[in-house]
Amino acid sequence: MGQQPSGKTVLLASPRGYCAGVDRAVIAVEKALDHYGAPVYIRKEIVHNKHVVQSLEKRGAIFVNELDEVPEGSVLVFSAHGVSPMVVADAEARQLNTIDATCPLVTKVHREVQRFAKEDYDILLIGHEGHEEVEGTAGEAPDKVQIVDVNIDGVRVRDENKLIWLSQTTLSVDETMETVVRLREKFPTLQNPPSDDICYATQNRQVAIKKVGAESDLVIVVGSANSSNTVRLVEVAKDAGAKAAYRVDFASEIKDEWFEGVETVGVSSGASVPEELVQEVLVDLAARGFGDVQNVTTAEEDVQFSLPKELRKDLKAAGNEVSNKAKRD
Repeated sequence: MGQQPSGKTVLLASPRGYCAGVDRAVIAVEKALDHYGAPVYIRKEIVHNKHVVQSLEKRGAIFVNELDEVPEGSVLVFSAHGVSPMVVADAEARQLNTIDATCPLVTKVHREVQRFAKEDYDILLIGHEGHEEVEGTAGEAPDKVQIVDVNIDGVRVRDENKLIWLSQTTLSVDETMETVVRLREKFPTLQNPPSDDICYATQNRQVAIKKVGAESDLVIVVGSANSSNTVRLVEVAKDAGAKAAYRVDFASEIKDEWFEGVETVGVSSGASVPEELVQEVLVDLAARGFGDVQNVTTAEEDVQFSLPKELRKDLKAAGNEVSNKAKRD
């Protein structure tokens, strides 16, 4: 048993905040703006965080929902959530200079869909209908993929012996496995994915918030409402035993009434949240008397992803050009 905190304490979950895929996507947009100049267009939100989107907009990024909003020949970045082959084809038809900032872990699931569709499997994709990642993944083989959210009653398959489940990368691990159990009751021969689809960062943040939630009267999770992994953290904290858990985009959204009878506050943030927003929450909590911050670390992360290949190629070419010019001068 861990020692129970006493007095007004903050339990700060670690890992929290930016994952490697988000970091890569945001840096890709920043470097694209530096290299190509504004405007740089982004299909959908580069990551699901208000602050990040607003900050990039100030630098000249333009976020669009559809490709017909992008002038032909422009620079277009695909978000970390990935896109379907149809979107890629549309971008090519419009002669857009695309940079694919899809998280490599999402790309892995796309490749799994391609592989199993080629082998004529029915693929049950566990995820949230309408989420960009799910739309992009399902778009790899729309005739072979069924999206499974909460209700499994309508799931029908052609051959139960050629049936596999895959998942959105940002789901709750526990809820996903509950869905798998129910699917397997209906389809006993349902096969598991070749490797875990739920990303390491999602799992690590959920493990940390479980530990924090079990010892907290109140949990505050920083992140946006359309961030699936952020919303899951709130749910996981409650399931772990937190008496209350709330999501905020900014410290200014914290409410006085949450603190009645509260001695211990847990804090974490979704995988698309910059650390500065967490620090602003800690400042707010300190002003309320919660100045004792204890780190609760359940894993160390050192994953890094290289920049999108299109951007690396152009930056390398520009670097060579500068180097050659310097030699000539």
